[in-house]
Amino acid sequence: MTIPLGELTTMRVGAAPERMVDAATRDEIVSALRDVWSSGDAWFVLGGGSNLLAGDEPFDGTVIRLLTTGFEPVSGAPEGFQRVRIEAGQNWDAFVAWSVESGLAGVEAMSGIPGTAGAAPIQNVGAYGQEIVQTLISVDLIDEDTHEVSEVAAADLGLGPRTSDLKHHYGEAPARSAVILGITLDLARVGTAPREISDARLRQALGLDGARSAGEDGTGRASLSWIRRTVLEIRGSKGMVLDPSDPDSTSAGSFFNNPIIPEHAARALPSGCPRWPMEPVIDQEQIIPLDSWDGQIQPVSSAPRMVKVSAAWLIEQAGLTKGFGLPGSRATLSTKHTLAITNRGGATADEVAALARFVRSRVASEYGIELNPEPVFVGVEL
Repeated sequence: MTIPLGELTTMRVGAAPERMVDAATRDEIVSALRDVWSSGDAWFVLGGGSNLLAGDEPFDGTVIRLLTTGFEPVSGAPEGFQRVRIEAGQNWDAFVAWSVESGLAGVEAMSGIPGTAGAAPIQNVGAYGQEIVQTLISVDLIDEDTHEVSEVAAADLGLGPRTSDLKHHYGEAPARSAVILGITLDLARVGTAPREISDARLRQALGLDGARSAGEDGTGRASLSWIRRTVLEIRGSKGMVLDPSDPDSTSAGSFFNNPIIPEHAARALPSGCPRWPMEPVIDQEQIIPLDSWDGQIQPVSSAPRMVKVSAAWLIEQAGLTKGFGLPGSRATLSTKHTLAITNRGGATADEVAALARFVRSRVASEYGIELNPEPVFVGVEL
């Protein structure tokens, strides 16, 4: 028996696939994947369904649902840290809640992010100054090429801004076709009492540098639980926490990635466009042996510096306001921010895709920048 993907995804669109396999243990996941790979059948793995746009026509292949749950402290962490192993199908926010209650820091700013633990490294999830790459030690995965299970170090996953070698970018195959079975993190033992928050982005998001600088105890410090509550309030105000009573949360989260463009292209944008440098400016030095110097100094070559710019700003300045929708469509931009496309009730995948195409074309026409979608697309084209 298969279930419509519209019932298993946060966007609430998608037909039932031809075949569906529920895998509640690692062995069941491995067995199901080896079977489907050996058969040559089309396939994809479904976790929490929070980053998927599935088509209106049945997927002609096999969907494998990752239903593994659980996590446990393990040995091996450096002093002052706790190593934790988490199953791929484990609800991410439930794990974050446990880590906060246990006084373990490193993921508290990622409270309220929907989906499963196994999906976190695939797109290097992050929020308010924290990213999974900062705490991830390794992943257990099974490779499609070899059908073998192995432990892979975080450094070998190509983790970058909302990406990794495992991510299916729109229109491209992943650099490495594999499925994560579990992940291992090292979290700092900081306890449950208020403490100094050093990360500037987190301090700014929590209001610790402004009018609310007193924090929770009058000193500008904050506990893990206070950070979690505040982050959930911020995300909830943007419709980014799943809430059956809030149609703005019926989405795949941020639908477009913030573009990363060369610095010279960013300078051509209006000054009001928010931007963040992707790498520090490093003075380069040349060492020239005096016995071979011909009196000439060759210019130092370097790759152009890259800058991340705000997709939400580009969308708004292209004339698409919060709540915008195409005539007759049941898909609109969120009424709380323009980066999410929402299903206002009964929308089809075609309606969501049509709005996404319109947004992309407006931004490209206005600024010459093509927005890339963040969700994984199955049976849908932009």
